[in-house]
Amino acid sequence: MTDADGRRPDLARLVRAAQQGDAFALDEVVGLLMPYVGRVCAPIALQDAPDAAQEAMIAIVRNLHRLTSPEALFGWARVIAAREAVRFASRAPSAPGCRAPTAPGTTADEQPDARDGELAADIRDVLERLPPDHRAVLTLRHVEGLDEQSVAGILDLPLGTVRSRLFRARRGFRTAWTTEDG
Repeated sequence: MTDADGRRPDLARLVRAAQQGDAFALDEVVGLLMPYVGRVCAPIALQDAPDAAQEAMIAIVRNLHRLTSPEALFGWARVIAAREAVRFASRAPSAPGCRAPTAPGTTADEQPDARDGELAADIRDVLERLPPDHRAVLTLRHVEGLDEQSVAGILDLPLGTVRSRLFRARRGFRTAWTTEDG
């Protein structure tokens, strides 16, 4: 059961139970977070997204007891997932032509339909050409819909750095997009 915002009204209670050692509650929290963490990691870490998502989930479970506002679970998890995805993406540059994996925890039914498949593949291809730090700011700003201040907080960067990366990332995306079309 979810509320009007698509969130579980008992999420805070569930998180508190998991923090107190309830294994069933922890299992449910992990089940709720895995698809979300995968969706955050996929466009940033590309082929390393499953590994980044796994490491993020390990960090989340290990540090769940430190979460002081259980209702902020998804925002807290997003910070961890984005940082892990950037860390993985920065370690090994993606090979040209590699396709980003389906986000862990999603099914083919949750992917764009056939009409959108080509466009989604083109967007993914253009994103893959960008450096990991540019993919991260674009994903958090335009996919997750966060403001620049929130992106700065998640990536632990000064606001000016986020703004300049966004500018360069958008310019790089446009350049790659027009090069692909031309």
